[in-house]
Amino acid sequence: MELNVILTESFEKWLRTLDYAPSTVYASVRYVENFFFYLKSFEITNLEAVQPQTISGYYQYLQTRKNKRQNGSLSNNYITSNINAIKRFSRYLQETEKPFFEVTVKTQPDKETIKTILDQAEIKALYKACESDILGIRDRAILSIYYGCGLRRSEGRSLNVSDILLREKLIRVREGKGYRERYIPMTSAVRDDLENYIYVAREKIQGFKPVKNEALFLSMQVKRMCGNALIERVHKLAETAGIQKETGLHTLRHSIATHLLQSGMTLEEVSQFLGHSSLESTQIYTHIANVEL
Repeated sequence: MELNVILTESFEKWLRTLDYAPSTVYASVRYVENFFFYLKSFEITNLEAVQPQTISGYYQYLQTRKNKRQNGSLSNNYITSNINAIKRFSRYLQETEKPFFEVTVKTQPDKETIKTILDQAEIKALYKACESDILGIRDRAILSIYYGCGLRRSEGRSLNVSDILLREKLIRVREGKGYRERYIPMTSAVRDDLENYIYVAREKIQGFKPVKNEALFLSMQVKRMCGNALIERVHKLAETAGIQKETGLHTLRHSIATHLLQSGMTLEEVSQFLGHSSLESTQIYTHIANVEL
């Protein structure tokens, strides 16, 4: 099958059908187009000619390519994003019954991936900064999802009320990274926070408009809260708590991962909790946990 615009357009439609974030769709298509350009420079013009060693060669090319925007080489994060896009493309080919290729290369995370970790005293300060009104109850639920359950930004904002299984003390993550569904256990404290939000604060917010919304986190306009709105709430809590560190949703995820390792959980257990596809993504936290100890 020939590498052309029709193929990338079909790939883009497939990504949108699976409800990938618009930014992920845009970046994935651009990365695959760059990959096609690389292939054509070696006179590879059809899918059947792409082999595992072709992908390895492209990975090596990215590692040695100069950064066009600034001095130096491409970051490991940028390279990993390219390879992940090609993995998505490979899965698209396979699921649409087109000639496909295996992507077996293993990428390396940036050493500076983790920028900020909050210690447990700072986490307690964030919770203490939550007011007792509707917004405060919602803020506490946001902390419970992103710190208590360690969800990614997109995973948390995509949650529906039906994904919160209070009786089972589980959270169903339908839109995990790589479109992998998983279940996250919740502590009794997290369950209490979510139960209080769902049956008290959220009920009051939902009552502002007759139209029902299944989203877990609702804005005061009774719409699903976007990622930026969630981040703004965390920023406000950090400011109230007097935390000087740059604090966002991923800061909470990084922090719980570090704290779990410090508490004695194994790397495998933390990896499963975070929804990582391999231990390599989790290992970066081990150094931080040891330093904190």
